Amino acid sequence: MSESELPEEEEEERDDKTFSMFGGEDAPAPQATADKKTGYLVLARKYRPQSFDELIGQESMVKTLENAFRTNRVAHAFMLTGVRGIGKTTTARLLARALNYETDTVGAPSLTMEPPGRHCEAIQKSQHPDVLELDAASRTGVDDMRELLDGARYTPVSARYKVFIIDEVHMLSKSAFNALLKTLEEPPEHVKFIFATTEIRKVPVTVLSRCQRFDLRRLDIETLAQHLTNICAKEGLKVAPEGLTLIARAAEGSVRDALSILDQALVSGEPGAEIPVETIRDMLGLADHSRLIALFDLCVSGDHKQVLAELESQFQAGADPQTILKDMIELAVEVGRASVLGEDYSASGPAEWTRLTKEIAAKITPAQSTRLWQILMKGLETIQIAPNPVTSLEMTLIQMTAAAHVPPPEEAIKAIIEASQGGTSPGKPEAPAAPAAGAAITPTNQPSDFKGILNLLESRKRADIQYDVEKFVRPGEVRFGYISFLLEDGATPGLISQLQKFLEVETGSYWEVDQIHSEEETVRERVQRERKERIAEAMEDPYLSELLTYFPGAEVVDVTPEPKHESDENIVHVDFAAQQTPRKESR
Repeated sequence: MSESELPEEEEEERDDKTFSMFGGEDAPAPQATADKKTGYLVLARKYRPQSFDELIGQESMVKTLENAFRTNRVAHAFMLTGVRGIGKTTTARLLARALNYETDTVGAPSLTMEPPGRHCEAIQKSQHPDVLELDAASRTGVDDMRELLDGARYTPVSARYKVFIIDEVHMLSKSAFNALLKTLEEPPEHVKFIFATTEIRKVPVTVLSRCQRFDLRRLDIETLAQHLTNICAKEGLKVAPEGLTLIARAAEGSVRDALSILDQALVSGEPGAEIPVETIRDMLGLADHSRLIALFDLCVSGDHKQVLAELESQFQAGADPQTILKDMIELAVEVGRASVLGEDYSASGPAEWTRLTKEIAAKITPAQSTRLWQILMKGLETIQIAPNPVTSLEMTLIQMTAAAHVPPPEEAIKAIIEASQGGTSPGKPEAPAAPAAGAAITPTNQPSDFKGILNLLESRKRADIQYDVEKFVRPGEVRFGYISFLLEDGATPGLISQLQKFLEVETGSYWEVDQIHSEEETVRERVQRERKERIAEAMEDPYLSELLTYFPGAEVVDVTPEPKHESDENIVHVDFAAQQTPRKESR
């Protein structure tokens, strides 16, 4: 019997042995031990959907399948993609049941599987001989695929279709994909393929083009929190509503993750008592969301000392730096939405969260909220490689707080234009003066073009960055706070982030970096071209041409203009490279 055909009990035992790899060869999984002694079934398995009606958040996919089954236009291969725990394997088994649904009165595929058909129970338990499940993560080779496809030639044993469910299909080797492709091009009428993957971009286009693709939607916080509420009601459990919202947020759209976290929360509380939000917050290593909003508000207000004090307080309460940063990113999005939607905005959570978020949004513009989001996103990239996540988060929030002193981009541009025109135009009301710190937008001693950036690198003796910039960067539009370029292959990994960080540290302002298509010369190419042009021009001098005849093998490697003096004519300095000694001229 193959691994995919193991009975449910044996499959759990196999999972327990896999878990023991982390705790010793004979160490059983704690939950597995409880299952065997008490018969407890974890919520993620107990509430696994048994019909398409129970799939939450996937209405679009279900509607498409209903139309396909009704019109008898069922594809021969399906591709299910989505984040972990969203229900790809569950959907694949439901689809296998629907394709093979059969009762005494129904003899055709159907999504309405009531009452259960004669094949439903075996398919649900992964025990049906005509529904084969393959884990591509452990069987990636072409030999495994050929063995599977050899079986596709034979008709089903008892069901209508022979269904192959291949999980994590992106893990297949290139040869395995090629072997699969031939069967997908000309599939037998009795065979259906159902693929599942979390990495759709790694699946070859040739395979994707032969499948009906369904993107299983990540559940939003409100839908997932409501689902948890319904389950708690069925189980007779008491959990603080805000706690369920925190679980839904932590699950990031994954139903399985949310139910696993809820299972963990249930054993963290007192039996029979409501599980308070503080227990769930401590379990997840989260800061109080209201305190996160307050921290964001302090950053927007530009209060550096209070920001660091509040951050330290949250660390002392057990909050995780990376979790704080991720929550701040989500909060920046919420503030941006509130800035745009105004009174129509509503947060996913208590009404207090909505009120506090709106108050922050009233202090900044949508453009400013976007800038804060960009700073936080760059901080997330940095914190993952930083030796100390705590100090990395502190520096990110310091930068974010500093950005609060800079006027919105639209106001800065308006002030610059008016300043270049000598003030406001006649007949127009005088614009409000920009804050004093707004002068840092285009100061005279700051880089405002590509040459200025190179000069700054040279003056700070950052030859490591300067070398790569001169050799691999084809510049595009460059102004203070913004640089765009095409980065050629061969540059040092991380050059873009290094350059951006250097500019932000040296100028005290956020720099936006874009990669674009550019046909401009790199500095190295320009230097080489200008050198060749100087040499070609110098070689037109008859004296130099005659001089070279006395030095066989010599060549001009560069021509450098000498500094001019009032009494001097144009003087050039010629550098030679000689391969032989000069010949003696006979007289």
